[in-house]
Amino acid sequence: MDVMALTGIGLLTGVTTVLFGFGGGFVAVPVVVWADAALGADAMRVATATSALVMVVNAGFATAVTPRRVLGALRGSGTLLLLLAAGASAGALATRVAPPALARWAFVAYIALTIADLLLRPGFLRPRSPAKAASDAPRPLPPVLGAPVGAVAAFLGVGGSVMTVPAMRRAGHTMHVATALANPLTLAIALPAAMVSLSGSALPAGTDAHVHLVGLVDPGAAAALLLGALPVIAVLRRRPPRIPDRTYAWSYIALLAVVAAAMLRWG
Repeated sequence: MDVMALTGIGLLTGVTTVLFGFGGGFVAVPVVVWADAALGADAMRVATATSALVMVVNAGFATAVTPRRVLGALRGSGTLLLLLAAGASAGALATRVAPPALARWAFVAYIALTIADLLLRPGFLRPRSPAKAASDAPRPLPPVLGAPVGAVAAFLGVGGSVMTVPAMRRAGHTMHVATALANPLTLAIALPAAMVSLSGSALPAGTDAHVHLVGLVDPGAAAALLLGALPVIAVLRRRPPRIPDRTYAWSYIALLAVVAAAMLRWG
């Protein structure tokens, strides 16, 4: 039943990868915490590690099928991508030594703060006026954001889209473009995080939870999530839904609220 449930949730991760640039992280973390609840407090460590692997595949596939003209907005962002990867390596290492409860509550707290920021600060729900948007080209993300975004994203297992999408939105991009660009940025974070999570020792041998791990990754859960996600990504990238920009922005916030509630319920 867990495999069927995870595959079904994988469908949702595919939708969130294409529509919101999440790569599956925000959905995968609470779901893997639920699926591997027998691990106790260590389920959060396994969830963030498994989420990183799921995001590598989802974000990589979504990036590969994104039109080149959209990806062109990241031209010249090599320094940003390198700093994202460096920060992600540090964040993934920190996950190994930090108390599991810290990561869980930091996950919930960060989502709550993000929702408040998106609702209260101009630029996300209330973008620039059409006249100003027409006169000003969208701005690139500053490289200085790379290391802290990468570190926080890898520590929480979320891929960084919850930080990069609002930043790109405020830099002048539409939701469609901001969420599409979040996938290559997520890939830069998830790849080093997954490598760190797959290497080294797993949980202590005395942990009797009948969960088979590679490093800190639950490959069974990752495979089930990807089985559901990849076909959805392929279909939605070929035929993306037409969503009004403001409705798109509100949907992004609503999904964050649902994920926070799920984490409180299953964590």
